[in-house]
Amino acid sequence: MPPRSNPTARQVRLGVELRKMRERADMTAREAGELLGTGPIQISHIEAGRIGVSEERLRRLAENYHCDDSELIETLVDMATERGRGWWEDYRGALATPALDIAALEWHARSLSTLQVVYVPGLLQAEPYTRALLTYARSSFSADHLEALVDFRMQRRAVLHREDPPEYTATIHEAALRMRVGDRVVAGEQLRYILERSELPGVTVRVIPFSADGFAGMGDSMLYATGPVPRLDTVQVDQAHGSAFLDGESQLDHYRKRLVIAERAALSPEGSRDFIRRIELDL
Repeated sequence: MPPRSNPTARQVRLGVELRKMRERADMTAREAGELLGTGPIQISHIEAGRIGVSEERLRRLAENYHCDDSELIETLVDMATERGRGWWEDYRGALATPALDIAALEWHARSLSTLQVVYVPGLLQAEPYTRALLTYARSSFSADHLEALVDFRMQRRAVLHREDPPEYTATIHEAALRMRVGDRVVAGEQLRYILERSELPGVTVRVIPFSADGFAGMGDSMLYATGPVPRLDTVQVDQAHGSAFLDGESQLDHYRKRLVIAERAALSPEGSRDFIRRIELDL
């Protein structure tokens, strides 16, 4: 089977963790290849997510890398051997790969924490808000493509309704709640939808008001997804030309601290709901 030309973020992450494991063992790709009876090129492909790795080979590598983190190894085995298609795969070829990677990240996370300053978080968007947002941002897209984008965003919300949903904390700045992406009717429906979702088990919504002291994260937009083990946490950040997925230890620590700062500036969940109701009355 030829190498994948466009591996998913999840496939890349599996390879990254195997590379980190090898480097901690101070082994070269050539030495690792010899363990599998192959060469450094195949190890390079595995570590880049371009080809898969069997459970037997993964366990052999972990053993020779002297990795004794059994929980990490079992999680990597699950990633390497998982079967079946996530719902997002139905959109492959129609939507950009990073969008699908976000859906996969949300689906596999143990918990999700998001900070948004100018947009309502994707999992809390009502359909009219999403449609108005995407129509403005993607005015050159065809009607069919716009419908696919809207439908995909609506499908993403289902992660909070499954039998074992991840805990979800959304910290939203007042600016995102007051900005009329659509008209007054759309804005009102969006605020009511956030209130409705905030009542779901495991969902926490907190608002940072304009009056909060010490918050200067005007451009912040991030999603922190905790994995089955801490080493598999991931941060997704929005950039000018798409998404970036970060997993370096210092990067994860940086964004955890950013979330803590934002949450300190935010109102309590109860105070946030009252605040959202007052914004609705101002429409």
